Amino acid sequence: MEVFGSSGTRGVANEELTPEFVLRVAKAAGTAWGGRRVAVARDTRLTGRMLADAATSGLASTGCDVDRLGVVPTPAAQTYAEREGVPAMVITASHNPPQYNGVKLVGSDGVELAVSDLEAVEETLLREAFDVVPWNEIGRVTSVESANRAYVDQLLAAVDRETIADADLTVALDPGHGAGSLTSPEFFRALGCRVVTVNSQADGHFPGRDPEPIPDNLQDLGRLVRATDADVGIAHDGDADRAIFFDENGEYVEGDAALAALAAAELEADDTTVSAVNVSQRLVDVAAEADADLELTPIGSTNIITRIEELEANGRRVPIAGEGNGGIFFPDYRLSRDGAYTAARFLELVAERPASEIVAPYGGYANVRRNIHYDSTAERDAMLDAAANHAQASDAELNTRDGYRLDHGDAWVLARPSGTEPLVRIYAEARNRDRAEELAGNMYDALAAAKADA
Repeated sequence: MEVFGSSGTRGVANEELTPEFVLRVAKAAGTAWGGRRVAVARDTRLTGRMLADAATSGLASTGCDVDRLGVVPTPAAQTYAEREGVPAMVITASHNPPQYNGVKLVGSDGVELAVSDLEAVEETLLREAFDVVPWNEIGRVTSVESANRAYVDQLLAAVDRETIADADLTVALDPGHGAGSLTSPEFFRALGCRVVTVNSQADGHFPGRDPEPIPDNLQDLGRLVRATDADVGIAHDGDADRAIFFDENGEYVEGDAALAALAAAELEADDTTVSAVNVSQRLVDVAAEADADLELTPIGSTNIITRIEELEANGRRVPIAGEGNGGIFFPDYRLSRDGAYTAARFLELVAERPASEIVAPYGGYANVRRNIHYDSTAERDAMLDAAANHAQASDAELNTRDGYRLDHGDAWVLARPSGTEPLVRIYAEARNRDRAEELAGNMYDALAAAKADA
């Protein structure tokens, strides 16, 4: 796909992602959806209202009635879509920096559109084959103010509220000024937790930290856990479809370790779990111990969702899936990433024993991640060619499912182009940090040299 990447389409607002572009995407989506009723939602980004206005105009021009949900977490928009039986356009750039924005398309089942459906919308967009209606048939626009309240209510009904409340937990929460600021504090308090917060004001400037919940952005949360003697720290990204954790000592919990712990509590023999090609050995080991299958896809929620749907259509049970970035699926709940729900499932485990003990079996791995920015297609292509040459010169096992993953037995390294930013991302994992740094550094040097020569 040229337009829709691993999780929608994104770019710097008013440069790459303009109102004109969003208008065209909306007209294509409205055409594909046959002029039916559609929800439009956004996160807290400063450009969100502008782009949501463009989306509303494009949809209305194809005869779609539009429900304007305002600022809501992406999973809240998906909850609304499923409950009302309407598709949705979500204006969000998720974890990307504040200057970015994006568009995510959701079906009337509350699930992000599968690859085949996105390709149909994209074809309509590229051909500009829009079904625009006459002036007297344009869609009506309605403001909906209840989406966040309804989302919190359904969350409370979906988790073990009694177990969490009985544990008398203190939760340190960092919604990162994103849409989760409007729902997660209320949700965790309603679960019976004492909640202390940082960066909990909805603010599209993201003054306290960037939206991506990575260790460098979450130092305040670690300090808050220690200062308040909290049982767990929880962080979201900009649209709150992810959850990242700190243990009771204020130590960052690797997302791969949290995914492994949650998977260990879910997987049974003959189940299947799905992850991406940057999967940690932690999940590999958990699946093997449970006698469950592990299937790998290209990175990104769209690819994982598509594979889960294929597996379930063939009678396979997929109780959990996801990536080590905090984006986890519990398909029996809903086939969507939901940071608040994921966090509540983790709290169910914390109610029984400390967070540090929950993730302790999945320690002992070092993860390194590096990015190389590119300014042109030529630079990107040169770096990917260098990654291919680096792979061919190695004696490691090569996987080209998405980029170039080299498995060395004791460690692995992956280089792939980002689906949402002009970056080539490098991931490495090993039992020893020096080994992971070495693998990532060697790949980085090869790509940086190629970029300089491009």
